[in-house]
Amino acid sequence: MLGKREHWSSGLGFIFAAGGAAIGLGNIWKFPNVVGQNGGGAFVLVYLLCIVVIGIPVMLGEMTLGRAAKKNPVGAFKAFSSQNSHAANLIGVDLILAGIALFCMKQFGWSLILSLSGLLIIFFGWAIIGILCVAVPFLVLSYYGVVSGWTLAYVYKSFTLELNVETMNAAGRIYREFVQNPGWVIGSFITFMTLCALIVARGVKNGIERWSKILVPLLFALLLIVMLRSLTLPNAIGGIEFFLKPEFKRLSTRNVLAAIGHACFTLSLGMGIAITYSSYLSRQQNIFLSALGIAALDTLATVFAGLAVFPALFANNFAPDQGLDLIFNVLPAAFSCIPTGWLWLGLFFVSLALAALTSGAALLEVVVSYYIDEKKWNRSRAVLICTSAITLLGLLSALSIVSWENIEWVQYWLVSAFDVRSPAFLTTVDYLCSHWLLPLGILGTSIFVGWIWGTSKAVQEIRHGSNNFADVNLIALLAGLKNDSSHNDERYHVLTLASLWGIFIRFIVPVIIAIAFIWMNAR
Repeated sequence: MLGKREHWSSGLGFIFAAGGAAIGLGNIWKFPNVVGQNGGGAFVLVYLLCIVVIGIPVMLGEMTLGRAAKKNPVGAFKAFSSQNSHAANLIGVDLILAGIALFCMKQFGWSLILSLSGLLIIFFGWAIIGILCVAVPFLVLSYYGVVSGWTLAYVYKSFTLELNVETMNAAGRIYREFVQNPGWVIGSFITFMTLCALIVARGVKNGIERWSKILVPLLFALLLIVMLRSLTLPNAIGGIEFFLKPEFKRLSTRNVLAAIGHACFTLSLGMGIAITYSSYLSRQQNIFLSALGIAALDTLATVFAGLAVFPALFANNFAPDQGLDLIFNVLPAAFSCIPTGWLWLGLFFVSLALAALTSGAALLEVVVSYYIDEKKWNRSRAVLICTSAITLLGLLSALSIVSWENIEWVQYWLVSAFDVRSPAFLTTVDYLCSHWLLPLGILGTSIFVGWIWGTSKAVQEIRHGSNNFADVNLIALLAGLKNDSSHNDERYHVLTLASLWGIFIRFIVPVIIAIAFIWMNAR
């Protein structure tokens, strides 16, 4: 018999757990890469603006939905919508018609996808967004776990001095030999997935929360140590200026789109994590302040990572625009030029592995919670089956990191059905998630919270534990008149935090995400 729904033991435990879920490879591995490729400080400034304009409003919407429903993403969307929705049916019919049109154009793969999506929307209604929010973590973890396994292997390689090389060519050779060795890659991937499963199997309070309280502070301590060492290197000032000094002439539309996408990715939006984790919250928790705290932790980790990486690169005259090779190819050579560099490099990869582990556990929990809530499985069964299924799919990414050589049959099928031209299976799944599924999940969630469920009901939920969110007049607050009764009278409630959030979640976020989605996929 299934027990009662679990809860976090404290608000701080929830913030550590949700903060650990948000802080992952996107903050420490991917962020320095995209900053290096997109012009440095100006990109960082746009990224921070995206956190405020898009990230916090969407996160608050997801948290509100999860806590109100007390269910997984699918259950949450079901709880606050009608299955027979005219708007959803209209979208479903349009997709089916588009699928028929593509069939006539002999685009059979995309025709099948659109037609099937239309039928699912007609059948499930707005709950299809919840299904998407469960499917995305399943897909993301299948390749995220592969890359996360690299971090475990690189911790070992760092402390055994295998990465003690002085040139990028030597570091690159080690990296290429590693990713082309299926034994190493698959072994480290399975190890990572096993660690995630062990954490999630212990449950919310005794597993995720307990380990988050240990791993998140340790992660920040290690990042701080490496950052301070990088900042004290000779000529580190060049890296600091590149990272923090905006040069707006470097900005382009592509840079802004990258900032939007990365802000959403680092906060784990559209993945159902905030919905799932908030479903374990009590109604006494101030979710407005919690959302701010999670965003602050995520942003702080990102800044620490940038200040750990770029000063070390510039101190040793390495270029910052190396793309995804930056951490595994360039950084080992940069740290090897520092006295006891192997130690600092090892600590950096330990912090990277810890970040990957807390995020990986969160992704797995979203999928597990669905089967616990909707299929009534016990936690042990759900963890075992979900982990096994994700691992099986992830093996395709593990075997196809830089080429299709090991799974040419998959490439043949994808090219025949969808004309896929990606260099490998891992990059194909990454592109599908980051360019299609995640934006659609964020867009769907913001529209649902703002228009279908409604901001009025959402704000009533937010009021539990955070009255000031809805009731403080922003003008009075900024003017220092927060406690002045005349300025907090209902007649003056023209602009409050609640009304501002409602405008963002109903209009600004959907428009920005829709424009970014169309721009990214129309190229």
